[in-house]
Amino acid sequence: MHDFEFEQTVLRDMTRRTFFKQIGYGIGGLALSSLLADSPLAQTMSQDPMAAKKPHFPAKAKNVIFLFMAGAPSQVDLFDYKPTLMKYNGEACPEEYLKGERFAFIKGTPKLLGSPYKFEQVGQSGQWVSELLPHFKEIADDVAVVRTMQTSQFNHAPAQIFMNTGFQLPGRPSMGSWLTYGLGTENRDLPGFVVLLSGENNPDGGKACWSSGFLPTVYQGVEFRSEGDAVLFVSDPDGVPKEVRRDTLDALRDLNQMKFKQTLDPEIETRIAQYELAYRMQTSVPELMDVKGEKPETLEMYGAEPGKKSFANNCLLARRLVERGTRFVQLYHRGWDNHGTGEGDDIKHKLPRLCQEVDKAAAALIKDLKQRGLLDETIVVWGGEFGRTPMNEGRAGSTYMGRDHHPHAFTMWMAGGGIKPGIVGETDDLGYKSTSDSVDVHDLHATLLHLLGMDHTRLTYSFQGRNFRLTDVFGNVVDKLIA
Repeated sequence: MHDFEFEQTVLRDMTRRTFFKQIGYGIGGLALSSLLADSPLAQTMSQDPMAAKKPHFPAKAKNVIFLFMAGAPSQVDLFDYKPTLMKYNGEACPEEYLKGERFAFIKGTPKLLGSPYKFEQVGQSGQWVSELLPHFKEIADDVAVVRTMQTSQFNHAPAQIFMNTGFQLPGRPSMGSWLTYGLGTENRDLPGFVVLLSGENNPDGGKACWSSGFLPTVYQGVEFRSEGDAVLFVSDPDGVPKEVRRDTLDALRDLNQMKFKQTLDPEIETRIAQYELAYRMQTSVPELMDVKGEKPETLEMYGAEPGKKSFANNCLLARRLVERGTRFVQLYHRGWDNHGTGEGDDIKHKLPRLCQEVDKAAAALIKDLKQRGLLDETIVVWGGEFGRTPMNEGRAGSTYMGRDHHPHAFTMWMAGGGIKPGIVGETDDLGYKSTSDSVDVHDLHATLLHLLGMDHTRLTYSFQGRNFRLTDVFGNVVDKLIA
């Protein structure tokens, strides 16, 4: 941690209660507090915490759009073509794969389940892509497909939290929070970290996936809604004129700054910054959310409809956000949990519908960013918290096609911002485990931070007596992903 960061930590922890305890409840503590409040360091601390900051080294990218498929897409039905698995469809899974294995729901000896969908080789890399993703085939040469992602978690909530925060339990800062803490944002009229939701139900990990954890709450993800007010409680109350609102905020700012000089509590900085941001957002957010001004051909390319809550609309909003300087945009599209307990969650009926909901818009996002000259500075990531088993789950004797949770080898793809297109990693003949170039969650985080100009071992925050980082004590930059 840098000397300045250390001084910030010391000052932050020196609350009035700490002064009284450590200095014997004397007047000297109050005098020292007064001196610190007038020091240049305290004045620096009271500046905008979201101001843009320089990276550790020259960056290849400035922004991230993370298309998170909550529930876990099936890699063997979409990206990881396995003719051997299809050949032995319906046969018992070899014992070597089951020994010592833990599944979320599979009991006994499951049967292998080959994909019911056709695959086609596309692009210069010759990667195999499912017939369920016709639009992805159009961007195949722009993306890197990682077939060998791994995670240590095999249940939804901890795996989603782990993918987003680097730890399986709630309470750690999310990647978007780490990025805005380290780099700030280039647009003071919008949040640096925005969350957009679509699909069924809520993410299992909930708001812990975009929490700021122990970082100041100014770095937390802000959820934008597609219907009604985009951000709750940003609008002025009825009967409150704009000038009265401005005078009220000025008075609150002055009171908060007086309190900050007494305590040096960073949450007071957060309060000041968020009040001011909310005031500016009253103008910036309605303009952002109004996509009616987009060209008809752009709306058609995404499949977006103004005023509708959809993944397509959210992809278009993500482009508009990074276009305006937002650092990190996370889209959660929920419902990818295909266990096969009934027609509503099997890979024969539900998976095609999910692909229709996201394929066109995700491909349009890449094409749109590229034609606007934004893809070179924006990283787009697509994937879920883990994959699906190459075996049929068959829970309670169900005859529907479904797959259990699978953490050992799953597929994610990414594009733009210094990403090298192509294929990374191979899996075995059944798509069960990786046979080369395994990439775990910490490696993914380290690589994304590297592309944004941040050394993942240096982006730290002191909490409860030790320095924390997004990658904890793990993580290696994946050189094969970097152009």
